[in-house]
Amino acid sequence: MAVNLVNVENVSKVYGTRALLDGVSLGVSEGDRIGVVGRNGDGKTTLIRLLARLEEADTGRVTHSGGLRLGVLTQHDSLDPAATVRHEVIGDLADHEWAGNAKIRDVLTGLFGGLDLPGFPKGLDTVIGPLSGGERRRIALAKLLIDDQDLIVLDEPTNHLDVEGISWLAAHLRVRRSALVCVTHDRWFLDQVCTRMWDVQRGAVFEYEGGYSDYVFARAERERIAATEETKRQNLVRKELAWLRRGAPARTSKPRFRVEAANELIQDVPPPRDRSELMKFASSRLGRTVFDLEDVTVQAGPKVLLEHVTWQLGPGDRIGLVGVNGAGKTSLLRAMADAARTEGETQPAAGRVAVGRTVKLAYLSQEVAELDPDVRVLEAVQQVRERVDLGKGREMTAGQLCETFGFGKEKQWTPVGDLSGGERRRLQLLRLLMDEPNVLFLDEPTNDLDIETLTQLEDVLDGWPGSMIVISHDRFFVERTTDTVHALLGDGALRMLPRGIDEYLERRRSIEQRAAAPAAAPTAGKAAAAAESGRSERSAAEQRAAKKELQKIERQLDRISDKESTLHARIADNATDFAKVAELDAELRDLTGEREELELRWLELAEEA
Repeated sequence: MAVNLVNVENVSKVYGTRALLDGVSLGVSEGDRIGVVGRNGDGKTTLIRLLARLEEADTGRVTHSGGLRLGVLTQHDSLDPAATVRHEVIGDLADHEWAGNAKIRDVLTGLFGGLDLPGFPKGLDTVIGPLSGGERRRIALAKLLIDDQDLIVLDEPTNHLDVEGISWLAAHLRVRRSALVCVTHDRWFLDQVCTRMWDVQRGAVFEYEGGYSDYVFARAERERIAATEETKRQNLVRKELAWLRRGAPARTSKPRFRVEAANELIQDVPPPRDRSELMKFASSRLGRTVFDLEDVTVQAGPKVLLEHVTWQLGPGDRIGLVGVNGAGKTSLLRAMADAARTEGETQPAAGRVAVGRTVKLAYLSQEVAELDPDVRVLEAVQQVRERVDLGKGREMTAGQLCETFGFGKEKQWTPVGDLSGGERRRLQLLRLLMDEPNVLFLDEPTNDLDIETLTQLEDVLDGWPGSMIVISHDRFFVERTTDTVHALLGDGALRMLPRGIDEYLERRRSIEQRAAAPAAAPTAGKAAAAAESGRSERSAAEQRAAKKELQKIERQLDRISDKESTLHARIADNATDFAKVAELDAELRDLTGEREELELRWLELAEEA
C-alpha cells in the first residue's frame, strides 16, 4: 500500500475578496505523478505553495509525513548571485566524486548539454549573477534534481527549456522514484509524465486519473453528462480530443482511455482545419508570392547562423520552426520581418529576401510590447480595430474576441497596468489578430499562457486563412497548429522534417553521438551511413507491417463489440435464470479481457505506424 506523503484537509485561501481555494481536500502518496492545470489566476501556484508549506492556509491544515524529503522549484529562484554554478549545484563534492555519480552526470548532460556546461563562459566555475533568467532556471532545476527527495513540487519546470531539454526532463521524471506535483501549460509534457491530473477551477480542485489526454476525455464526458451551458468550451475540448485521437500517435503518450468511448464522443467532430479551403482562401488574399529566400546568409554580429539558405514560405503554409537555442530561429524571422517592414530595402548579410506585395505581417516577438498602463483592455483592442474578420465567415467584435481570449466583461475594463504577465501576453496576441494580418510570425507564443487560453488560441488559428511560422518549445502547440516542421540543427542549414519533432530529436541525438565518439576512419563514416540507411528501410517496413496489424485488430474489435452486445441482450433475456446469467457473465468477462489486450496492442502499434 502506497504511503501517504501530504494531506490537504479542508483548505481555503482568500486574496482580497476572491476565494482562490474553498474547502479543498486532497492528498499525495508515494508514486503519484500529478499534473496541475487551470486558468491563470485560478490558484494553481497557490495550491502547490500551500502543499509545500511555503504559504499558510487561511483555514484547514496541510500535514506532511514524518521526515518528508521535499524539493520545490518555484518560479523565482533563490540562488546566490555571488556563488558559482559549481557551488550551487554540486556543493563541496570533489571532481572525482561527482563525475563518478551517474545521476549527476545525467542531470548536467540533460540540462546543459555536457559536463563542461557548454554555453557558460567558465563552465561550472561561472558566477551566477550575470546569467540570464533561463540559465538560472536550469541551474535551480539541476540543483533540485541532483538531490534525493520523496516528493518534488515543480512550478512551470519547462519554462526556458528547449525541445530537447523538455524531452530529457520528461524521461528523467518518468523513471525517478520521487512522487511529483507539477504545474505546467506544456500538454505534451503532462501526457508524458503524469498519471493523475488536478484541475483548479473557481475555488475547487477536480481530480482525474491519467495524463492530459485522459483529462481532456474525462472533462468532456463530465461536461456532456452534466449538460452545462458551457457549450462553446465543451466543443473546444471535444475538438482537442478529436485531434489527439486522430493525429500522429507520437504526439502524445499512450492514452489510457477506452478507444471506443473516445471515438463515439468525437464521431461528429470534423478535423480541426480544412487545409484545402484555407489554402484557397490564403492564395486569394496573398497571391503566389509570400516570402522567397534566395541564397540567404543570416548573421548575429560576426557569428554566421544560417548560410546559403534558399527557401519559400507560400500562401497558406503553416510551419513549425525548431532548433537548439542560438541556432538562428529568431534571427531568421527578424531578417524576414525587416525585409517586409521596409518593402525589401533591408536585406540580410548575403542573398535576398523577396516579399509579396500583398503581405501584411504580424510579428509576435518574445518581448511583450509596452502599452499605456492607464488604458483599459477593451480600449487597447479597439485602438487597433472595432471588428475583425477571422476567415471562413467568422467575424467578431473587439469585445467578443476579448471574451474568447479570457477577458470577461469585467476584465475588459481593467487597466493594462493591473494585468499579470500572462494576461499582457494574451492582450498582445489579441491586438495582433485584430489588425487582420495575412502572415503571422509567432515567436514563443505560449509563454505565460494557461492551457485553456492556449486551446482558445488554437481554435482561432484553426480557421485563420494565411501563412504562419511558429517558433515554440511547446511541442503540443507546434504539432497542433502547424502542418510541417522545419529545423535548424546548428550547421547553418534549414531542413524540412517529414516526421516532425520526433525526427528532429533523432537527428539531434545522432549529432551528439557523432560529436561524442572518437575520430574514426573515413570508412567508418560510410559504414555508419549504410547502417542508418538500413535502419530507415527497416523502419519503413515495420511501419507498413504495423498498419496492417492495426487494421486487423480494428476488425477484431468490431467483432468483439458485436458479441458483447449480443451477450448483454442474452443476459437481459435470462435475468431470472441465475445459472445462465453466471455463465453468460463469464463469457462477457473473457471477451472484455480479450478486448482490453487488443486495445493495448492497438495503442502500441499506433506509436509505430
